[in-house]
Amino acid sequence: MVWFTMNSPAVDLLHECETEPCRGRIIALLLHVGRLLSEQNDIVAALDSLLDYMRREMGMARGMISLLHRESGHVFVYRSMGMTPSEQDRGVYHVGEGITGKVVESAEPIIVRKIGSEPAFLNRTGSLALERDKDMSFICVPIRHGRKVLGAISASRLYRTESALQQHVNVLSVMAQMLAHAVELYLVENIDKVEWEKRTRLLLSDLKERFHPSNMIGISRPMQDVYELIRKVSATRTTVLLLGESGVGKEMVANALHYGGLAPGGPFVKCNCAALPESIVESELFGHEKGSFTGAVFRKGRFEEADGGTIFLDEVGELPLGVQAKLLRLLQERCFERVGGNRSIAVSIRIVAATNRDLAEMVAAGTFREDLFYRLNVFPIMIPPLRERGDDVVALAEHFAAHYASETEKNLTGISPAALNLLMRHTWPGNVRELENVIHRAVILAEGSLLHVYDLPLALQQTETPQTAQPSGLEARLASIEYDMLVETLRRCRGNTSKAAENLGLTRRSMGLRMKKFNLTYRQFRGEG
Repeated sequence: MVWFTMNSPAVDLLHECETEPCRGRIIALLLHVGRLLSEQNDIVAALDSLLDYMRREMGMARGMISLLHRESGHVFVYRSMGMTPSEQDRGVYHVGEGITGKVVESAEPIIVRKIGSEPAFLNRTGSLALERDKDMSFICVPIRHGRKVLGAISASRLYRTESALQQHVNVLSVMAQMLAHAVELYLVENIDKVEWEKRTRLLLSDLKERFHPSNMIGISRPMQDVYELIRKVSATRTTVLLLGESGVGKEMVANALHYGGLAPGGPFVKCNCAALPESIVESELFGHEKGSFTGAVFRKGRFEEADGGTIFLDEVGELPLGVQAKLLRLLQERCFERVGGNRSIAVSIRIVAATNRDLAEMVAAGTFREDLFYRLNVFPIMIPPLRERGDDVVALAEHFAAHYASETEKNLTGISPAALNLLMRHTWPGNVRELENVIHRAVILAEGSLLHVYDLPLALQQTETPQTAQPSGLEARLASIEYDMLVETLRRCRGNTSKAAENLGLTRRSMGLRMKKFNLTYRQFRGEG
């Protein structure tokens, strides 16, 4: 089955391949690939040689070698040319999905004359992003051994003539046949490894993107300053000390430091020092040798597990003084001994510590080592409390609402203006963690398409509507609807009470009485739009 989208051919910006010169270069490619497969059994080098030939001699803008993982039914890009690693990692299809999936399903080549005119072309990788890319042709041929389809070779470029296009289809078809047997053997021997590597790359790519500062929620000036510090220190192995109140998101910042750092593929070990009993904290962190205490068997500690990556020491201020001394040595020399051992173990790790306590005050009180404090405090990052982050409250609330609505399969479209106004006025002593819990509860209680004031905890409602303390039943619903309408109209009218009263069909006096009932003033809405 061959598909052609017969539109007017695009102007070819690349060189066309004359028949005779191309034939000589193809023979050289066949000989080279044959030697790699027969003498060195190096399928990866053979695939890369083909991709290089496609780029240099065939003028391809992009090329992909996709393989089929039969157990999962996934067709994924294994090697590529002209694509970034993240674009390659996104190239995953089910059999029958998109052009690549259809080629694997049908075992027949598909040629799309003009990508922009073919709805079946998914551009899952996102590599064809420019307007001129839509004029390119796309070739996809199956890698088939007998009746088994093992994958596909695909490429894209601009063509001026049908003969040049067909010549390249023939070249890729011949190469697919030549590679088929070696690809089958490679998949039989390495399929689990290949799939595991693919999944690992996808997971790592997802984590790096998820915890990139640009994807963290918060547009306030204080958080922008934090993002800039993260960006600057991520690419180093410098010890970082995260400071801030409980619940501000120190663990999220630690994730950003690791996945944006020098060894994002290394281990990321998290340890809450406050949760470790004092009697076992040293053993948990540094490990112990067999027989070091009654019934002890050999065990690695958290620092050893983090070798080659990052360790996050949350609530570091809770460590006993004896363990602080051992941590100081590790920071200074990057080595330690297990409990009951006498052999130094060297580790290559990055240490990110966090605390909500005032370490300088603890040093003065003698409960925290001064020398350890200076070792940890190389690059401090102060994470601001939620009450100092302005409109971030709204952004975070909407994010949590969407997340928990999806988790609970509720059709929520947003948060009512009155509820948002209430959230903005709360001081959030529990910071982001408290806000998340409040929104999670509200989503569970919500019955309509919006989160309303009456879905929020009574403690928040009472601070907003003191004259209607502890309402219940119908009265609570009516008061909440009235409050929502008042706030929404005042927002829209930017605090112009006369205009708001007119929109609601009220007199100015009635509008004023209702605003007084809910402790609303026009100043709250000035400058909002």
